[in-house]
Amino acid sequence: MTFNSLSFLIFYPVVLLLYFVLPKRARLPLLLAASYFFYMYYQPSLIVLILATTLVSWLAALGISRTENKYVRRLLLSLSLIVCLGTLFFYKYFNFLMESIFGIASLFGDVGSPFFLSLALPVGISFYTFQTLSYVIDVYRGKIEHEKNFLYYALFVSFFPQLVAGPIERPENLLPQLKKQHTFNKTDAMMGAKHILVGYFKKICVADLLAQTVNLVYNAPEEASPIGIIVATAIFAVQIYCDFSGYTDIAIGVSRVMGIRLMQNFDHPYRARTVREFWLRWHISLSSWFRDYLYIPLGGSRCAKWRHLLNLMIVFMVSGLWHGANLTFLVWGFLHGAYQVVGQLTRAPRAALRRRLGIEDDARWLAVVQTAVTSLLVGFAWLFFRANSMADAMLLLSRIVSPAAWRAPFSLSGDLGLSFTALLTVAVSLVLLLILDRMVVYEEEKDGSAPILENGGFVFVVWSVLLVYMLLLATDRVSTFIYFQF
Repeated sequence: MTFNSLSFLIFYPVVLLLYFVLPKRARLPLLLAASYFFYMYYQPSLIVLILATTLVSWLAALGISRTENKYVRRLLLSLSLIVCLGTLFFYKYFNFLMESIFGIASLFGDVGSPFFLSLALPVGISFYTFQTLSYVIDVYRGKIEHEKNFLYYALFVSFFPQLVAGPIERPENLLPQLKKQHTFNKTDAMMGAKHILVGYFKKICVADLLAQTVNLVYNAPEEASPIGIIVATAIFAVQIYCDFSGYTDIAIGVSRVMGIRLMQNFDHPYRARTVREFWLRWHISLSSWFRDYLYIPLGGSRCAKWRHLLNLMIVFMVSGLWHGANLTFLVWGFLHGAYQVVGQLTRAPRAALRRRLGIEDDARWLAVVQTAVTSLLVGFAWLFFRANSMADAMLLLSRIVSPAAWRAPFSLSGDLGLSFTALLTVAVSLVLLLILDRMVVYEEEKDGSAPILENGGFVFVVWSVLLVYMLLLATDRVSTFIYFQF
């Protein structure tokens, strides 16, 4: 089920009620059963995969914790990586690999038809696979102790709020919280509700609304105008942020009401002044995972300059591949890797130039320029991320640089499907988004007695508008979240 479905609006209150009513010893089986039910609501048969991945990683960590023999420990770690990553690669990349091999082989002659399997991509497999890997690797490194209770570990892997699209939790953060006795807390309930409402607003009132315009352009690239492509790409940048961060807000809120705090996954990424800073603010759980389990083991920045730059490229190419088995994602990852490399190579010259010109690093106008440039670079990469294929991406780019395409007439209604009413609705939604996004408190409260909602009259108006939007924009069709496909 999805967060924005009627089934979840029935499922969650029932689980929440039982969670606080049942005794502590019943909460573990309750949450585990609820999480598996939540997952099986999508694809019942594929529950076998998450169960197998959970069992293999737990047994491997158990063996690692019980021996000091480094060869046995490495063997167990390797087996766990092979099984977990092998399952992920098989379901997500087998057909892509076959297609690539066929494409290369066809350059040397007729090789017949490629061999494909009819595979359904298990929902959330990239997310829960990374959680199992972080657990086994951390046990191997001695960072955490092996979890003796298999059921608690199974709940860590399958905890329903963040199972499908993250955040990708670390065992040292989530496991201890799952074992605690949580009682109903008004502060947690209010903060959780705040996150949930903002998340629903981002998804229903912004992301789903903007998706109509984006789809109109990207699903018919041969008819798109240059201005339409540029505007649609800028709109997609907002759409994907609201879609993904909206899911994260709901997940954080749903967990917070139960007294469980998930990690922050977004921190106003479009305020970043560099692409490097963008990745410190966007999908934080994934970027920090790649940093700790790929970038640093490769050598990080503590190596020769060329190797450091190569490490950056490797990480972002893998990140692109993680997002999907498509050349468009590889190009997206390559672009972000290239941005990082160029940023590293030009950091010192740029700083020296600013000093010679007497430009202060904290100058407001400089921050505006840097943020604008970063947004343009990120937006250009989004074009490849959103394009349905590399052929579509190249067609869109060709139309942007085509003088003939620029001479064609453009209209908001025809090219983007935006009537005056739709345009006004989008504008109001974006203004409310800026207000609501600032109202969400991501940081931990230093004082639990601090007021949760300030300026009551203003907040009441905002929430009223939110509810009206949800009622007006609600349809019988339940849209999925973008990151469900990853």
